[in-house]
Amino acid sequence: MEAQHVNAASGWLWIKQGYWLFKKSPVLWITMVSIGVVGSVATYAVPIIGDALVTLLFPVLLTGYMLGCHALENDEELKLSHLFAGFHNSTTQLITLGGISLVGNMLILGVMMLAGGDTLVSILMSGKPVDNPAILMQAAENATIALVLGGALFYTLLMATQFAPMLIVFNKLSPVSAMKVSLKACLRNMLPLLLYGVMMLPFVAIASMPMMLGWLILLPIITGSMYAIYRNLFPTPEEMATFFKNETPAHTQ
Repeated sequence: MEAQHVNAASGWLWIKQGYWLFKKSPVLWITMVSIGVVGSVATYAVPIIGDALVTLLFPVLLTGYMLGCHALENDEELKLSHLFAGFHNSTTQLITLGGISLVGNMLILGVMMLAGGDTLVSILMSGKPVDNPAILMQAAENATIALVLGGALFYTLLMATQFAPMLIVFNKLSPVSAMKVSLKACLRNMLPLLLYGVMMLPFVAIASMPMMLGWLILLPIITGSMYAIYRNLFPTPEEMATFFKNETPAHTQ
């Protein structure tokens, strides 16, 4: 399975389609996103295992939102039950994906610690101030290497998991296969995805101003735009003809 290569202008169309999905059921979208955020924060607060649980269950939660988008795209009703639909659709594979992501994050952190060197690790573990300029300089150099390497690895893992939940649920791929396809799709469409992120920045700034309340609207739009990106990159022949009936489809190259 291979993703389409779309043009750079697709980024704005994805945002418009995300808004189109949001305005079809705005109150319920805000409710569902609020429940998801509160539930994630509460789970994260669980001692010892909270962080791991959030990572494991994130693909399941995201799938529920994607199934809600799918329903709206097909002129069906968005329901609160969509929030939990991931627990009834390929749940084992989605949790496996979360587990792979969790292990990947741990391995990347380990690589960053190794790249940071013994000096940086010793400083972080001791928690004591260091006055020796030579030691601080060495630690800064090691930290820069660790951050650059870790950032590259984290971004690669993010690309591999970006569309994996949708590929598992809608295309019935295994978690590993879905990650491979997702990574290739992101690499093939790096420019439109980058421009999409840049175009989102003003909306992020605006949503963050009034006590972060704007995120109640922006998060559903981002969620809808993620579904739009997936549908644009991985359309079926039927969807290529009717992709988002109320919007102009992105042209492929």
